[in-house]
Amino acid sequence: MNFLILTHVHHIEKDGKYFAYGPYVREMNIWIKHFDSVTIIAPLSKDRETNPIEIHYDHDQINFVSVGEINLTTWRGRINTILSMPEIIYNVMVGMKNSDHIHLRCPGNMGLVGAYLQYFFPNKKKTAKYAGNWDPQSEQPGTYKLQQKLISNPSFSKNMKVLVYGNWPNLTGNLLPFFTFSYSQNESQEDHRTQVTKSAKIKLLFVGALVSGKNPMLALKVAHLLKQNNFSFEFFFCGEGDQMDQMVKFINDNNLSKEVFLMGNMTSDDLKEMYKKSHFLVFLSDSEGWPKVVAESMYFGCLPITTPVSCVPYMLGDGARGDLVNKNPEEVLDRITYYMENPEHFEKKSFKSKEWAKDFTKESFENEILKLIKNV
Repeated sequence: MNFLILTHVHHIEKDGKYFAYGPYVREMNIWIKHFDSVTIIAPLSKDRETNPIEIHYDHDQINFVSVGEINLTTWRGRINTILSMPEIIYNVMVGMKNSDHIHLRCPGNMGLVGAYLQYFFPNKKKTAKYAGNWDPQSEQPGTYKLQQKLISNPSFSKNMKVLVYGNWPNLTGNLLPFFTFSYSQNESQEDHRTQVTKSAKIKLLFVGALVSGKNPMLALKVAHLLKQNNFSFEFFFCGEGDQMDQMVKFINDNNLSKEVFLMGNMTSDDLKEMYKKSHFLVFLSDSEGWPKVVAESMYFGCLPITTPVSCVPYMLGDGARGDLVNKNPEEVLDRITYYMENPEHFEKKSFKSKEWAKDFTKESFENEILKLIKNV
C-alpha cells in the first residue's frame, strides 16, 4: 500500500533522511507507519542545515519527488511558477495514479493543485487535512477559500474525508471535526512553576514564529506594560522570524533586556521545560487552526491568554481553562493583574487546563487516524 503526501511544506534532505517542520512530521509519522511505502511531493533543498524545530520522517520506504516552490507573491516567483507548473502537474498526476491513498495538506499552493487534480481519481481513497482556520466567517486569502470550497464538495472531491479544526455549522457530509495531539499519554504533567502571589516573579511565554500574523510585538508591549507597572517578571520568546530585529530594537529602546529573552527555535524537550516553569502563555495571533502551542501549554498548566480565533474558544472552554482577549496588551495586563490578586483562580484554571489536555494525546490521535485509514 502506497501513501501519497502532497504538501507545500519545505523539506531538507540530509544523510538520506528527509526533514521538515517538527509538529507536521510528528503527525505524518503516525499516518505513514500504517503503509508499506510513502511518496512525498513537495519542495526540497539540500543546501542548508536543519534547525532544532525540524525532524525527519520515520519510514524506510520513502520516494521523494522534489517540485518547484509555487510563489505568486512576486513577478519573478510568478514566472518561475508558470514555467514549472507543467512538471508539477505531471508529477502530481503520476503520484496520484500510483498511490493507494491520496493525502492533501491544506491550505497551501500544493494543496490547491492537489484539490483540483484529485477530481480525476474519483475511486482513490483520499484524505485532506485543513490545518488552517475553517471558520466560514473569518477573513482568509481567496486561494484558501477556494480550497475550502473544492475539498468540502462531496460531488467534486469524491471518496475524500476532510479533517477540520472545530465543529462549525452547516458542515458537509465529508467534513470531519478533528484535533491534533500534543504529547503521549505517558508524558508526566508535573510542573516546576512557583506559586502565583502578589509579590511573586511571574514567568511568561510566547511560542511561535516571530512574524506579523503571530503578533509578537503585541506580546512585547505586554512586557513593557508589566515593567511600567512594577511587576517582577521574565518573558521568554521561543521562535524565529522576520520581526526579530524589530523586537531587539524595542527591547533595547525600552530597557527590557533584563526581563525579556529571545530564545530562538527550541527542541521539543527544551520547550516542554519552558511550559513547566511558566505561568502564562501570551499568544495574540491573527489566525490559527488548532494552535498546538496553546494545547501544549495547557498540558502543563501554563495558562493561555489568547485571541478567540478558530476553535480556541472551544479549547479554552470559553474562558474556563484560560483567557480570551482582544489584540490589546492592556487586556492581557488586566488578566495577569487579576490572577496576581486572586491566585486561587489561577490554580483552578491551571488544573482544568491540564485535565482537558489529557484527552488529546498521541494515542487518542493515532486511534482516530487508524479508524480513518480503514474506513475511507
